[in-house]
Amino acid sequence: MSLAMSGAGLVMIEATAVSRRGRITHGCLGLYSDASEDALGTVLDQARRVALPGTEFGIQLSHAGRKGSAHRPWETPGGSLSGSDAWTTLAPSEIVHRENWALPQAASEEDLDQIAYDFRNAAARAARLGIKVVEVHVAHGYLLHQFHSPLSNKRQDAWGGDAERRMAFPLRVARTVREAAGGIAVGARITGSDWSQDGLMIADATTLATQLKAIGIDYACVTSSGIPVSNPTVANAEDHHPSLAEAVRRESGITTRAVGMITGSQQANDIIGSGQADQVAIGRAFLDDPRWGWHAAFDLSVTLPYPSPYAWAAPGEWSGLKHRTA
Repeated sequence: MSLAMSGAGLVMIEATAVSRRGRITHGCLGLYSDASEDALGTVLDQARRVALPGTEFGIQLSHAGRKGSAHRPWETPGGSLSGSDAWTTLAPSEIVHRENWALPQAASEEDLDQIAYDFRNAAARAARLGIKVVEVHVAHGYLLHQFHSPLSNKRQDAWGGDAERRMAFPLRVARTVREAAGGIAVGARITGSDWSQDGLMIADATTLATQLKAIGIDYACVTSSGIPVSNPTVANAEDHHPSLAEAVRRESGITTRAVGMITGSQQANDIIGSGQADQVAIGRAFLDDPRWGWHAAFDLSVTLPYPSPYAWAAPGEWSGLKHRTA
């Protein structure tokens, strides 16, 4: 509820599994049944009651692939579940995520048909809930990234091999989500780089973004990493995300969003103002400060309406805000 009235223009719901098998952990949000749709609808109804005028809600749809059947990271960092708690994961190829993770099963044609259907089904449910943006997760080492990256996709069929075939399944999913979502916005979170000479590079990202735009995808949120590499080519990947977004924007013409350790209001404003990206996504800064949007508005001399019960905390009503800095 706090994030609903945070002053964000768009509140993105966390990576949401399109099937039970597509979850990361037993604690993950899902949108694959009437019960899960009803439960999410109840939460959204409550959030909309307190949201500031103009705030909309989006959702990120994902399939974990080989990163599924995992421990909740705050309980046991990394690694696969065991025993009756575990489930068999799917991937493009039978390659483990890390040494202490279970060997995934290579997805069959029937598996891929089901996964594409699951994404379509979840997108249709999101549209019924009045969600305004659906984002397909093609990054951070999850299933669609696993198909796109040569580090994890060793198939020699229609879904693997050269760059075009490695893009094929992510594009199939994006296309089916676009069709199921109707008139609402559809985006994709994509990988700007695997930071490995053998992995995805910015040219791969711009090619994918160009193809996504051609099938009607509205924007690309450009991130990086997620597939383990032994010697990454950069020390801190998130420092490079705005420049990755800028390259994708320039080369493909698609609307882009920058993401990753964007914490300050002036930093966010500069990314937009300089043309590096059209949007910024801010995660941990909002978790740390659910009123980040209110404070950013003050820092940038923008008037933001406060909810009536909180009006006494608005600028001009008390002296505390004047001590804040961007």
